[in-house]
Amino acid sequence: MGDLRAAARQSTARTGIIEFEGARGTVSIPCTIADVSGTGARLKLDWSLAFPKEATLIFADGLRKACRVAWQKRRLLGVAFADGVASADEQALMMTEEEQALHRRHIGAQLKGAREARGYTEAQIADLVGVSPEFISGAERGEVSIPLHQLTHMADLFLVDLDSLVAGPASIDLPPVHYLSGAAAGD
Repeated sequence: MGDLRAAARQSTARTGIIEFEGARGTVSIPCTIADVSGTGARLKLDWSLAFPKEATLIFADGLRKACRVAWQKRRLLGVAFADGVASADEQALMMTEEEQALHRRHIGAQLKGAREARGYTEAQIADLVGVSPEFISGAERGEVSIPLHQLTHMADLFLVDLDSLVAGPASIDLPPVHYLSGAAAGD
């Protein structure tokens, strides 16, 4: 069976703090940020304890990200960033350049898979989104970062949710949608 995590994460092994409101005030627990993506992280804790549904992940450099706890298995905790995809500046603090490049390539592969599954050409998507076909090509190869408003627009065009586009499994397998442009329905 394939990878069950919702996000394509990159290994980091950095230290951080997970913070939440407990019965007696704010609880701060050291953790290892085992891997991270633009949409969430997997944390390793020193001991098992139950967590509330929401917490704040504090990176070593002070970056704070509100999180929703997606899953917990003993000392491992999966969190999704509550505000969606982290900004480029936040990702630069969370991931190395190499990790960011891997994440861009993953998103690019997702874009290409969704575009092809829906039967669009790069030129058609470029026209609909208002960018050049070269931009779409570079984005699909992971060479350029795509602004969130353009990713959202593309997700809408491909009839997929944004999370599956940026953090889904390695490929999006959708049945093609055939659009009629003056052709007979039996084509």
